[in-house]
Order: sequence, then structure tokens, then C-alpha cells
Amino acid sequence: MSKSTISTFQLFERFPNQESARVYFEQRLWPVGPVCPVCKGQAGVVSTKRIGYYRCNPCREVFTVRTGTIMERSHIPLHKWLYAMYLLVTARKGISSLQLAKQIGVTQKTAWFQLHRLREACGGRNLRKLRGIIEIDETFVGGLEGNKHANKKLHAGRGPVGKTAVLGMRERGGRIQARLSGQMTFDEIHGEIHNNVEAGSQLYTDDHAIFDGLDGLFYRHDSINHSRGEYARGAAHTNSIESVWAVLKRGLMGVYHQVSAKHLGRYVDEFTFRLNEGNVKVHTLGRLDSFVDGMADKRLTYARLIQ
Repeated sequence: MSKSTISTFQLFERFPNQESARVYFEQRLWPVGPVCPVCKGQAGVVSTKRIGYYRCNPCREVFTVRTGTIMERSHIPLHKWLYAMYLLVTARKGISSLQLAKQIGVTQKTAWFQLHRLREACGGRNLRKLRGIIEIDETFVGGLEGNKHANKKLHAGRGPVGKTAVLGMRERGGRIQARLSGQMTFDEIHGEIHNNVEAGSQLYTDDHAIFDGLDGLFYRHDSINHSRGEYARGAAHTNSIESVWAVLKRGLMGVYHQVSAKHLGRYVDEFTFRLNEGNVKVHTLGRLDSFVDGMADKRLTYARLIQ
């Protein structure tokens, strides 16, 4: 294990109980004091007789650090939430709900719901645009048509049939952005690139026709002809973004086994978050800090999850 990564033993030493976890969550989410989740104000917020409970006098809201976050209305102790976050961000290819249930002592159904709420915190971040040298590639996630049961086959051909398209962009030496890309239309893909990559960047892609027309006023573009067996030509290659797909698919196949298109976007957010955030530092807690920062205003109810 890297010396810069906090160990499980160190995590338990620092957060041995729910109270220590509550203090950490409050300091991270409210660095200058409790903030009302309803009116977003601090004036008039006072402590109640119950530890960890606060009342906002202007709007009469009684709240805790859980209110308005992914942990709202959860009965799982806060230090177990923190441990679940640690397990999710330090496992290279993720952690299954069955394994998490055994680790923290809850039912598999509870662990499944908890993991989806944690994935909700991984997404929707306002990242700066990617810049410099950017590798762009698409992949398709889903079972092979030939391996499906007869009543589930679409009989519409092979390749991407029945699969979900995912578009990924990786800044060399920097961050990754990936998201589901619907029908993979020309306008959709080019719109995503213009929304997420700074003008003047160097783009490298494969020879898919959907990337045609990128070279010009806004970007410099070069492609690798995979159909002719070309995978690198000097600095031109897509090996870095393809390594992201390798980790994603190994995790989906080896850990989660089966992922529906309905929930795939959250799994993609989980994997990109883990690759983006680096190690959990001993002093700064690295990824855990980033995880907690993304918890606010991300409440996910069970009814919305399964609808």
C-alpha cells in the first residue's frame, strides 16, 4: 500500500464512533458553522439540547448534518457511512453490495441502496474544462447478443446492438470526464466535446467517422486508424482513455456482474471519480474530503431509485 494512503486501521483510529464521524462531516460541510439546508442561512441557527441537532429560527427547520445530503433519513451510523465511502474509493474496481453488507453489518438491500447514494455524490461536479492533449473515445457497455437468452435477443445485428454508448475524454496527466452518450449522433458528440474541452486543445481519437470535422478553428485533431491495425503514431494514440474502459469493464464484469442501462450512469460516475481523485491522504483524507464535498443537495430516495 502506498505510504500516502490511509490504512483501514488508521481510519478506525481516527473515526472510532459515530460522534467522531459527525464532527468530521460537520467541519467539512460547514467550515464556518451550521448552515440551514432549507434557507441556506446561518443567522438564527442555534444548537438544540440534542447533540448534533440544530434549529433555524427564521424557517423553523430542525436539521442535522445528514439533512439535504445523500445520508438523509438513513439509520446507518455516520462512521459506517464513512467506512463505506473509504471502501468505495479505495477499491480499484469497486465493491459489491453483498461485500459491503458483510463489512458494515447491514442487509444486502440496504448496502445496495447506500452504494447508489454514494455514486450519486460522485456525479454532477462542475469541473473546469479539459485542456492540453485530450484523448477521446467511445465504448459500448452491455452483453454480447450471441450470449443472451433467446427471448432477450433483439435480432438486429451484432456489435453495439442492445448496448449503451459511453463517451470518455481524458486529459493526459490530468482528469477524466465520461458520460452516457445516448444515440451517439454527430451533433451530440461534438456538442459534448465543445462543452467540456477548451478551444486550442490537441485532440486524439480513433478513426470513427463521428469525430470527423474536429480539426479546424477550435481544435487540432489527429486520429489513429484502428481498422488498419494502427494503435500509436508518435504522440497520437488513445491508450490512456482505453485504459479507463479496461478498468470500468473489469469492474462491471468482475465485481458487479450485471448492470442495467438505467443505473449505468452512476457506475460510470463512480469509476471516473475514483480515477480522478487520487489517494486518500493520511492528513487531508484526499478522496474522502472530495466525496463529502459532493454529498450536499444530492438526496436520492429509494422510490426515485427504483422507479
